[in-house]
Amino acid sequence: MRAASRTLAPFDALLGQAARGELGPDPRARRIAVAFTTSQAVRHDGRHGGYRNEVLSLRLGRAVGSCAVEPGALPEGTVEDCAGADAGALLAHPLLPVRVAALDAYLMDLLPHTPSHGAQPVTLPAGSSIERSQARAAAVVDLLDLGPGSTVLVVGVVNSLLAELRSRGLAAIPCDLKGGTTEWGELIGADALGQLGRCDAVLASGMTLGNGTFEALRRGARRHGKPLVMFAQTGSAVLPRLLGAGVAAVCAEPYPFFWLDGGPGTIHRYRASDGGTS
Repeated sequence: MRAASRTLAPFDALLGQAARGELGPDPRARRIAVAFTTSQAVRHDGRHGGYRNEVLSLRLGRAVGSCAVEPGALPEGTVEDCAGADAGALLAHPLLPVRVAALDAYLMDLLPHTPSHGAQPVTLPAGSSIERSQARAAAVVDLLDLGPGSTVLVVGVVNSLLAELRSRGLAAIPCDLKGGTTEWGELIGADALGQLGRCDAVLASGMTLGNGTFEALRRGARRHGKPLVMFAQTGSAVLPRLLGAGVAAVCAEPYPFFWLDGGPGTIHRYRASDGGTS
């Protein structure tokens, strides 16, 4: 008797298609020219506390693919191992963040953020880090299409996003694996799945791809009938390909990110209803 075939999660299915060359050129014939990490510490004027970010990025042809990681989490030598490796090998790498960054680079090269691939560009104005963060927050929250009084489960806490939700009369349930408190002293929960019944929509960071929590969140949001909107520096070229498969909209922000430069920049919005899965 033949065993039932295992149904792959959309991210794993996409990864497998890319690895087999079903989406475009054979990734085994493409080499990662540059691998690097970007590490930052942030402490804005007028805000309490600060935070750290670290991002693994891989350069493939014209494209850069990225995956955020916890600072210091990458094993020593990861960057050196990735530089010069073929993309196919990295799509099967034992570290999930490497697989995410490799898939992001491959898809970014194959399907760049252009209107022909479903992207709607939004210009971020020049300004300070916090001004640009606030402009990005407004562009992200626009994708929710919710009226005042609605509640948003925010997975991956960004204070500018929480402030933007407040300014529109939207309540937030903040969740993050690191816990802690928000800028306003609210407790940050760690169990996002347990909060799905209390919200009207989910707003989640692309970091969920790299830490392995995305699939459970996608399935949970779908089961509860809650739209899932992603804001993505991690996997900015990956998540638009999952529109209609449990993802309602994506704000994609490829490298270099808003916090790396004070000049104008562009982010890209996708909605499932706009045919962004092309």
